[in-house]
Amino acid sequence: MSVSEASAQDAPESRVRVHGHCDPRFTAVREAFEENFRERGELGAAVAVTVGGRVVVDLWGGWADRARSRPWERDTVVNVWSTTKGPVALCAHILADRGLLDLDAPVAVYWPEFAAAGKEKVLVRHLLSHRAGLAGLREPHSLEQLCDWDLTTQRLAATEPWWEPGTRSGYHALTYGHLVGEVVRRVSGLRPGAFLEREVTGPLGADFRIGLPEKDAGRAAELVQPPAAPDGTQAAVFARLAPAAIAALTNPAVDAAAANTPGWRAAEIPAANGHGTARAVAELYGVFAGRGAYGGHRVLSPEAAERVREGQGSCRDLVLGAGFPHETEVGLGLWLSGGNGSYGPNPRAFGHDGFGGSCGLADPEADVSLGYVMNRMGPHIADDPRKMALVGAVYSAL
Repeated sequence: MSVSEASAQDAPESRVRVHGHCDPRFTAVREAFEENFRERGELGAAVAVTVGGRVVVDLWGGWADRARSRPWERDTVVNVWSTTKGPVALCAHILADRGLLDLDAPVAVYWPEFAAAGKEKVLVRHLLSHRAGLAGLREPHSLEQLCDWDLTTQRLAATEPWWEPGTRSGYHALTYGHLVGEVVRRVSGLRPGAFLEREVTGPLGADFRIGLPEKDAGRAAELVQPPAAPDGTQAAVFARLAPAAIAALTNPAVDAAAANTPGWRAAEIPAANGHGTARAVAELYGVFAGRGAYGGHRVLSPEAAERVREGQGSCRDLVLGAGFPHETEVGLGLWLSGGNGSYGPNPRAFGHDGFGGSCGLADPEADVSLGYVMNRMGPHIADDPRKMALVGAVYSAL
């Protein structure tokens, strides 16, 4: 299949042409992708699946902007929010695999200033597993300040944890990338964006970067914010949040409008501003699915790749708990599928969702990876119905 037509049920503007390649075995994925446009409000999106290091699904369609004036193309890139965290974790694991970083060492061994405010015993593994207690800063931190790498890392080094490090997971929504990324910088001399390009995306030829060069702005999709919650709903949710969760999710508050700006794209925010194609996301998570290798390139040893999904303990997340009806478990950088099947029926599959719907998935047992990116953001914290439909379709074909 090279091109298929997804017919509209309602308004003519919902009709999309889906382009790309899909092996006949994975026709269910194409059908689910088309259904996302017809039934789930998709605007523009792409999905890619690899099996055994080979791309078996590479589809895109819809519109790259709210006005529906720019078709989504093969090389359209989009901000994937927290799906970026998987590649950032990969940077740390590469250094650990080379004996340059000890995941069980105190962070302060590599970043001495970090020992301030009672953090001298925080371990590198605590950063990777959202257990450092630094889900957000205590002092007001603007979006402009978040884009200042040195200021943000200095404030993180100086602040005290919200809870006892190592005891519970609490989603480090925006701070994760600066925390792990500064350790990467201290060890390698490179921020994670440059390190990822040198060690992974460059050799793989993967169209993914942290931030976005100005020269690529013309092929970036416009993010569209999800519909506003009913009156009072959001306020009721925030009323139930602990101070650490409020700091994690609102200090600063970031939305689609902010992420569409040149300032956001020019910055390096490794927790949230990776830009890429679905194909590139599938390739990067394919490194995990391939037990450290993808496309003939050995990125991690098999032992190091296995360590990525080393569970750090199941719990109700201290930041996301109000929005999750169940316990979750984080490995050393990615989330385990677990009993709720966020990344398919294999409980030891793992991956990462991005704000509004995007996803990277890795299943080493099936040697499968998936990348899904889109520009119309949904309201779900994770497990967006569009993503789950695609994941279900992949496993139905295996």
